[in-house]
Amino acid sequence: MNAAEKERERLEAANMVRVNGGTFTMGSPLSEPDRWDDEVQRNVTVRSFYLGKYEVTQREWREVMGNNPSAFKGDDLPVENVSWYDAVEYCDKLSELEGLTPAYTIDKTRKDPNNRDEYDDMKWTVTWNWNANGYRLPAEAEWEYACRAGTTAPFNTGNNITTEQANYNGNYPYNGNPKGVYQEKPAPVGSYAPNAWGLYDTHGNVWEWCWDWYGKYPRGARTDPTGAVSGAYRVLRGGSLSDYAQYTRSAFRGGINPSNRINNFGFRLARSP
Repeated sequence: MNAAEKERERLEAANMVRVNGGTFTMGSPLSEPDRWDDEVQRNVTVRSFYLGKYEVTQREWREVMGNNPSAFKGDDLPVENVSWYDAVEYCDKLSELEGLTPAYTIDKTRKDPNNRDEYDDMKWTVTWNWNANGYRLPAEAEWEYACRAGTTAPFNTGNNITTEQANYNGNYPYNGNPKGVYQEKPAPVGSYAPNAWGLYDTHGNVWEWCWDWYGKYPRGARTDPTGAVSGAYRVLRGGSLSDYAQYTRSAFRGGINPSNRINNFGFRLARSP
């Protein structure tokens, strides 16, 4: 077994799924119910990467950070109540613990000139080394590509999603479908069936931070896009336990101040191969 094969085996043992690169249609068609204007379709190509099979759990967070900020406590529940800054800091600390090259350089002393959010008092300057082998957040395009897992419908479950398939507010189903349950709390990671590529909870449970600044999609095909150069908000994807079904669609884009901590904000890890 060569070094690359050993590394791949180790990643898979750590619940990281290899997502083989490819080209897909990002965004949603005009005919998709409840679509938003910022979901403009375009062809996007992404290179291969690894993505966490599950959202980062509270046990995993505590082992690295020494605390648990979550409002809903449980070792196998996704960590929540974490900001974008918290998430990138976790990525670097975990990388250092495992002897990997951190993906991020975090400068807490210099205000990020690309951060246009007047309400963000932190504004850490965070730069991403794409070639580093450490843990990181997925780019928005990587996230949607992995969530879809080859599908083109509103959800990777098809034209509808039920509360037997994901954790969201079942009082507000998608496109006039029957209501479901509303748990009012996160579910342990892996409680629902995975998508076709073996990834769990990409719809619902907790919102997942992505690397990108939120901004309009540029027109035309792109390869390995990493979002706008600057912005006021960082991207969140996937919806959560408290959201209407429409907000858990594969194409739906959330965005908020990167310093916000809310009890339905979490994340999953990515790594470059």
